[in-house]
Amino acid sequence: MATEFKLPEVGEGIEAGTIVRVLVSVGDDLAVDQPVIELETDKAVVEVPSTVAGRVESIGVKENEEARVGQVVLTVSESGASSEAGTEEQKASDAEAKPKADAKPAEDGRVSPSVEERRDESAPRDGAEKGPLRASGRKPHPDVSGRSSSDASSDGGLIPAAPSVRRLAREKGIEIREVQGSGLLGRISFADVMHLSEGGAPASRSTSAAPATPLPDFSKWGDVERKPMSGIRKATVRSMANAWASVPMVTHFDKTDITEFERLRKRYGKRAEAVGAKLTPTAMILKIAAAALKRFPDFNASIDVESNEVVYKRYINVGVAVDTEAGLLVPVIRNADKKSMIDLAVELGELAEKARDRKLGLDEMQGGNFSVSNLGGIGGTGFTPIVNPPDVAILGVSRGGYEPVYDRDKDEFVPRLMMPLALSYDHRLIDGASAARFLRWMCEAIEEPFLMTLEG
Repeated sequence: MATEFKLPEVGEGIEAGTIVRVLVSVGDDLAVDQPVIELETDKAVVEVPSTVAGRVESIGVKENEEARVGQVVLTVSESGASSEAGTEEQKASDAEAKPKADAKPAEDGRVSPSVEERRDESAPRDGAEKGPLRASGRKPHPDVSGRSSSDASSDGGLIPAAPSVRRLAREKGIEIREVQGSGLLGRISFADVMHLSEGGAPASRSTSAAPATPLPDFSKWGDVERKPMSGIRKATVRSMANAWASVPMVTHFDKTDITEFERLRKRYGKRAEAVGAKLTPTAMILKIAAAALKRFPDFNASIDVESNEVVYKRYINVGVAVDTEAGLLVPVIRNADKKSMIDLAVELGELAEKARDRKLGLDEMQGGNFSVSNLGGIGGTGFTPIVNPPDVAILGVSRGGYEPVYDRDKDEFVPRLMMPLALSYDHRLIDGASAARFLRWMCEAIEEPFLMTLEG
């Protein structure tokens, strides 16, 4: 008897991924929890372990092709050497993965990029962890194809809703395909299900992406080449469209004198090198940004539109945009306010290396409250970073350069190293004056590091 192993859910909201590598071959003996494929999702490459055991009879996916949740990855026969050992483990896995009827639905997570940035050249490449990561979170269900027919749209595609949302719809006696999602690309939320169950009309799709305009036939004017988008690029398209449609953004610009800042960085850089890191401007700015978020709590918050509340976070997690060959990734440094600049330099180097090697776990790119994007290693005099909701602000850093600055004490112009900063913010929560104060405080803290100690 043959048993199918179908692609399970590897993360909340992830419906498909690209097969990077198939780790087994026809005829191999397969054990439960043995990795069978490497899957590129929107934000990471993860190993997907098998929940069945036996001898591999056929493989239903190919490298560099897309696979969707519920698609058959492989079939195994029970005649394999490992089948008997795996049977009990599979039963235990089935029991563990089966959702309880009275379980409370979990809130949706988010994995999305924040800004359009290239490589942060200052980030060191030492200390990267080797080897692929396993998918984080709960165990995949051994048979995700066990969805009811109501979980599929009329055209046979999957309904854009998390498993917990589909379960809530079933508990409310609602056909999930009858719910109109208010999220990006029509994604259905708990609120959409509850709204319909209480007799309300389907939610509007004010934040949904507009229909794509058909492109002309470019081949009429010359040769063309088409390449599929990577998972990261698809995620960028979705998140940027959502951010642009749902957040009224304003960008405030300022400049800070980093003459002394650079002297201090070079002076104490050897201490960071002693622990295998590099004291980069980004690492130092991270520390200052964390202090600013603590002093200005509105910038470390999110807006809950449905409840008309502001969510203030008592933790300070800062995302750092890292340029990779596959696209932008934004790993998150947690509790940045509690770490020294050298600690931040070490962690930043490790995360940047893992990002470029596509070894970041999904959990390492979640939970950020604010982001820093440093383009100074490439060039440019300024740019407008895009806020990534539910964050309400993001800092853009550009390349510094010498400028004549008037010195009142000397009554003359003197050369000073000035660095442009840009703060984009959600105008629904942040007012212009607040943004100006926040960025000016950061500028002064960069110019006078003692200010952080003086004002806490």
